[in-house]
Order: sequence, then structure tokens, then C-alpha cells
Amino acid sequence: MRRRIAARLTPLITTALVVLGAASTRAQSLELPIFDTHIHYSAADWIEYPPDRILGILEKAGIRRALVSSTPDDGTLALHARDPKRIVPILRPYRTRDDMGHWWQDPAVLDYVQERLQKNRGVHKGIGEFHLFGGQAGTFVVKRITELAVQENIYLHAHSDELAIIELFTIEPRLKVIWAHAGMSSGPQAVGALLDRYPTLWVDLAIRNGDVAPGGTLDPGWRAVFLRHPDRFLAGTDTWMTSRWEALPGSVTEVRGYLSQLPREVAEKIAFKNAERLFP
Repeated sequence: MRRRIAARLTPLITTALVVLGAASTRAQSLELPIFDTHIHYSAADWIEYPPDRILGILEKAGIRRALVSSTPDDGTLALHARDPKRIVPILRPYRTRDDMGHWWQDPAVLDYVQERLQKNRGVHKGIGEFHLFGGQAGTFVVKRITELAVQENIYLHAHSDELAIIELFTIEPRLKVIWAHAGMSSGPQAVGALLDRYPTLWVDLAIRNGDVAPGGTLDPGWRAVFLRHPDRFLAGTDTWMTSRWEALPGSVTEVRGYLSQLPREVAEKIAFKNAERLFP
């Protein structure tokens, strides 16, 4: 009789343990703090979303710290003034959105970058996020930006294709680069190859939730490269347009969802520990 009861109970106990384990994993993922390495607070946001409202959204989403760049830079500085412990400023080389299409060949943009770095000495921890693609890196402006990054010991945040990343490191091998959006369309094999090649390259995963975890399930290729380079990936969302502020909490939930499918140590590194090492 005892054996029959035990035989019937064993599957139930096993199922209960599996359910409890899954619930525990989900609970841990919900608690996982985030260092978001891809936030913008640009002019179009300022009226509808004053700084205190933005900081409230970040707090509610569990974003403990955020790497922020804005068009123009005044938005970043406004957030930083309100919460310097949470906000890590970097300098976007755009005075207006129009600069996005020609900044790499515009001496006036270079003047703007140099003036802002000098005026706010030590405040900005990087230059970017900027858009730069293969064949555009050979200008005086870009070369001078790379010199400034090395001189100031700060990071570049590059929204670039694979070729532009190679060109930046060819110009200046001492650069420290955060590759925005993991190249936007680059696959895990290509991303892994560049991480193998450049030890001072890190990768933010903003806007890649659907590629990294289609349907919410972590892609095996991305999982493999996360495990191979656990110290080189950074969580991110991207508030490139005003409507993204309302979408931000859902995006963070998706990030926590795929991170929960990794070993806890790796998940914590991508969620916040890697970025905190770069920006202590």
C-alpha cells in the first residue's frame, strides 16, 4: 500500500517542484535590477515628460541606473542634475536631429562636442550614441572624436554596422566602444566574432528583444554567445521617440524574461553588473 501511494505521489511531487522552481526563477527575474545602457531624453520629450516624470518611470521599471544621451545634450544634463546617482551622462554629437545625417563630416558638430566636454569637465562618460556606417569613418571629424575619446578615457557609443566598428578600431585600437543594438541586424555569430577580435568592445542589446528571444524563448545562438562572452553584453531599451517612454516598462519585462533563461550569474552581469563595472 505504501509503495502504491508513493508511486502515485512521486509524479505529483516532481511536478510541484518544477512549478515552484519556475515560479522562483520568474520571481528572481522580476527582482533583477537593470542598468539601462540606451536611454535618450531629447527635446521632443521635455514638455510631456518633465524630468521627475522620467525618473519615476525609470524607478517603476526597476532601472537602477541609466546611460543617457540626448538631442540636444541639455536633456541629459537636466536628468543628471535631478538624479546624479542614477543618470550616467554621455554626449550625443547632435544639436538637432538634422545632425544625424551628416555629423561625421561637419566641423561645427566637432566644435559642439569639444565645447560641451570642456564646459562640463568630467561629467560625460562617453560620446554617442551616434550613427556611423561603413565608409563614413575616414573623416577628420571622426578621427578627432576618436582622439578625444582616448584622451578623456571615455567610451564611444556607436549605432553602426560591422564594417564601421572595424574601421573605428583601425583608426584607433585603444578605443572603448559600446556597440548599440548589437549592430541592429547582426546575428550572434557576427557579434561574437567581433567580440573575439576586439577586447574593448561591448554590446548593448536595445531593440533586439525579438531577435534575442523570439516569442519570449531565448534563441540558442544568442544564448551561446552570452555564455561565451558573459562580461561583454549590456541591457538596454532605447527611448528614441516620445512614445517609447510608455513602452519602456514592457521592454524591460521582456529583457528580464530572456535573462531569466540564463544562469543567474550571467543574467546579473548582462542586467547590471557589466555596465556598473564600466561606469562605477
